[in-house]
Amino acid sequence: MKHPENTRKSANIDRRDFVKNLIAACPGALVVTGLGSASYDVFAAGDRPENFYLWGAMGGAAAVGLGIALAQPTKTVLVITGDGEQLMGLGVLATIGAQHPSNLNVIVIDNGHFGETGMQRSHTSLGTDMAAVARGCGIENVVAVCQPGDLTALAILINKREGSLLAQVFVHAEELPRALPPRDGVFVKNRFRAALGFTPM
Repeated sequence: MKHPENTRKSANIDRRDFVKNLIAACPGALVVTGLGSASYDVFAAGDRPENFYLWGAMGGAAAVGLGIALAQPTKTVLVITGDGEQLMGLGVLATIGAQHPSNLNVIVIDNGHFGETGMQRSHTSLGTDMAAVARGCGIENVVAVCQPGDLTALAILINKREGSLLAQVFVHAEELPRALPPRDGVFVKNRFRAALGFTPM
């Protein structure tokens, strides 16, 4: 088995291009973002009512995505988050493994660092194998992505909706210009609800 750090060293993915192309390959998907760089990546790909940005609640993105996936079983749900944010919420992976909604996909953009707090190394660059954790939690589909060409196969797997999925997408640690999504939580919530046909609240 290839060690995660060796996979990271061989990675050749532009995170902004990858996120943009993944969303384009999953039309109509509901997208929940982890705070920080993942939110910037999704916003840079193009703002849309189906995007639900989390500015805070570190560790909560996959849990929010799980709730939406269970409530909207006919919709594909993408949780796009970072390794630091997902490490904060590891427990939800066990709940996803227990609930196994086939429309939920957790995409971890893994640069091995905490980008929001000064680029300290995260646990995924210090020995934690996120994919092994997800498998141990019972998530059906766990894939490592380290080349741009892997995106097509990932999108096919997502669009099949044959089981919960966690994709660990290895990218290099770099600080890109911030693309800031709307910060008004009520606005984001009600816009997202409207996209699903619900009234504001």
